[in-house]
Amino acid sequence: MSQLKTLLKNLGPGLLFASMAIGTSHLVLSTKAGAQYGWVMAIPIILANILKYPFFEFGIRYTNVTDKSLIQGYLNLGRKYLWIYAGVTVVSTFTILAALYIVTAGLLMNLFGISGVGEGIVALCLFVFIGTILIIGKYQFLENSLKAVISILFVALLITTVMVINKGVVPGSESYQRPEIFNEIGILFLISLVGWMPTAVEASGWVSLWSMENQKTMKEKPSLKEALYEFNVGYIMTALLAVFFLVIGWMTLYGTGTELSGNAVIFADQVVSLFTTHIGNWAYFLIAVAAFATMFSTCMTAHDAVSRVSLDVLQKLFPEKMVFSSQHSFAITVVLMALINWIVIVGFGAHMGSLVALATFVSFVMAPLIGWMNLKTVMGEDVPSALRPKKGLQFLTYLGMLFLALFALYYFWMVIS
Repeated sequence: MSQLKTLLKNLGPGLLFASMAIGTSHLVLSTKAGAQYGWVMAIPIILANILKYPFFEFGIRYTNVTDKSLIQGYLNLGRKYLWIYAGVTVVSTFTILAALYIVTAGLLMNLFGISGVGEGIVALCLFVFIGTILIIGKYQFLENSLKAVISILFVALLITTVMVINKGVVPGSESYQRPEIFNEIGILFLISLVGWMPTAVEASGWVSLWSMENQKTMKEKPSLKEALYEFNVGYIMTALLAVFFLVIGWMTLYGTGTELSGNAVIFADQVVSLFTTHIGNWAYFLIAVAAFATMFSTCMTAHDAVSRVSLDVLQKLFPEKMVFSSQHSFAITVVLMALINWIVIVGFGAHMGSLVALATFVSFVMAPLIGWMNLKTVMGEDVPSALRPKKGLQFLTYLGMLFLALFALYYFWMVIS
């Protein structure tokens, strides 16, 4: 009971991580993985969650021990490392929010039967609504609101998954052949899945900044053990939900030959319809709300994170040019991120898939380097030796870097051969 009280008191970065991660990688990619390739895709999903764990854990560890963000840690390593992280952040800035908001707009249009209005307008309304919440409510409101959203989401998806398993696998077509996994198309899909499962490695910097904000709201700073326990609960929840979505896609679509659309509105309709067709129309509202809550909470946390990390990077690269107060700077950055990504939606909507593929590819290729930077930072002199990662976690980090590096090299070999 005391452990539960401590967990509830310290809820924050792990909760936000779960909310942010349970988005495109889960709702879209995990569902699609199960639908196209079946249960076998559980292997890369579980491997990605295990092998990328240290990269994110170090964000919590470093901030809790030093009271500094990972971004400051990169700067301590050398200005060039901060520039590398800044480069990856720029690619995310111009793509990730646009992709998340357009899918969320599609789900919203499906849920409320909105027609006669373009996806861009609905996305703009979401940008304004979420941006206002982040500016007025700040971190404290974000954290408190997500406690309810994530709880409802987890329960709704658990119920849905149990119902799907209970009903059994949908009969597939006898002529259906599973697509090749190790050809160029399959590898590209694996890169998207692994690259954003549970999320991009650069999000370790986001977790670090959330940890700093969480400490400001608490009367007493949590110990390293308490902070890691809270994050681990969020991380395990994230991994479980990825498997839930995989199972739902596998048991309701695999073998039927149904193609999941790249269009946000059509995809939203397919996701909700495939659940209700298999379970029953009575479950429509439960599933539609769960799907929308998934993407809405992801939009909110990702918008907050991208704004915070962009601002922190700029403040450390160009401290003499940051003339606004931190409060005003955050509000301006939130608005700027919304404006940039809405322009991307309007101007590059037809090429959204290519933009997301670029962002995923950059995240995937840079992941081993960022993982190494995180390890180097958390093993630095400002972290006491007793609080540094143990040998086992260090080994897992190197294994994760090797896994991602070999994957990237294999892709390059396929492209040039």
